[in-house]
Amino acid sequence: MIRLAQASPNHGPRRGVSAPDCVILHYTDMLCPEGALARLCDPAAEVSAHHLVAEDGRIWSLVSETERAWHAGLSFWGGERDMNSRSIGIELANPGHGNGHAPFPAPQMRALEGLLREIFARWSIAPERVLAHSDVAPRRKQDPGPRFDWRGLARHGLSIWPEAAEPRGEGEILSDPGAILPFAARFGYEVGEDLGRNGRTPPDPGGHGPQTPIPEILRALRLRFRPQFPCEALESPADARDLAILQELAFRWPSA
Repeated sequence: MIRLAQASPNHGPRRGVSAPDCVILHYTDMLCPEGALARLCDPAAEVSAHHLVAEDGRIWSLVSETERAWHAGLSFWGGERDMNSRSIGIELANPGHGNGHAPFPAPQMRALEGLLREIFARWSIAPERVLAHSDVAPRRKQDPGPRFDWRGLARHGLSIWPEAAEPRGEGEILSDPGAILPFAARFGYEVGEDLGRNGRTPPDPGGHGPQTPIPEILRALRLRFRPQFPCEALESPADARDLAILQELAFRWPSA
């Protein structure tokens, strides 16, 4: 790993916690790492991350891990809404969804793996606490996207990969898509303020309460654990495999 330092002014003190307990992975959605570096260090942009990893394996450290970087925005995981205060943000240089979901090269992944091992050692962070930006902000974000190798990261003990996520076809469409919600909530996803009387059925979308975002949860789940899904299929109805994945995630790695 080639380590570089360039301080970003975009940070502040952590709020309500003394140390980070998770990592959030992003892609830059820009054409070159230098452009992303400039933006992450621009006071006018009001965004930052603790680290930026280039495609060739260079790592810039921009904000001290003891400080609160500005990378997650409006976010939620496991009942927590200020994910910036709880997390270490890592930006991966990648052109993003607007440029064909480019793969993440091997040197970049090796550098990320080394960086995560260091972070785990410094802060005692568990593999299940390595999250996607799309996990914590599914209504707004889809990074690091379907080309990121979560399964490979899990093989190195740096993330998780449920057995139910192994390719086995789509499975039967669920007659009640709300069946996924208790398991999604237990794993950490935001499921809305009201799960309905039976704990599963979404509230009335006609204005009688916040609608549970089943499509957003499915998109986040599939981006991470069913990346063989073509992007245009991310909005397809919930099926038995989605439910099986969420059940395993909920009982093996509950966030609460």
